[in-house]
Amino acid sequence: MLPLRHAPLWRLLSVLLLILVLAAMLAPPGWLSSGSSVLSWFAHGDKLLHGLTFIVLATWFAGFFERRRYLALAVWLTVFGLVGEACQFLVGYRTADWLDIAANSLGILLGLGIALAGLGGWGLWFENRYSRRTQH
Repeated sequence: MLPLRHAPLWRLLSVLLLILVLAAMLAPPGWLSSGSSVLSWFAHGDKLLHGLTFIVLATWFAGFFERRRYLALAVWLTVFGLVGEACQFLVGYRTADWLDIAANSLGILLGLGIALAGLGGWGLWFENRYSRRTQH
């Protein structure tokens, strides 16, 4: 992990983010939109939502780790996505889908690509910028 001054806070926020994502993955269909699909206007909107979610997760976690840890991060996020799909399989009102897993994986790759393009380590950048502002 990067040498973050507020690592316990980042860990807490990360756990809360993962809980939120898992809760959304296990929520009854239509929980956001009174029974109709949130993205019903878009074919495969669910896949888009999976991909965007994992882009955010990959970019979020890449903010706290060195580039050499990105492969482990990709594996860990893939496992998290598989666990989410397994949980969806176990509840009666959701279905697991291989295309969701593919969308998750693509999101992870795109998120880590964003991190490699310059957004990786954003947590350390944010802490350094914030600490400079509070010192003035």
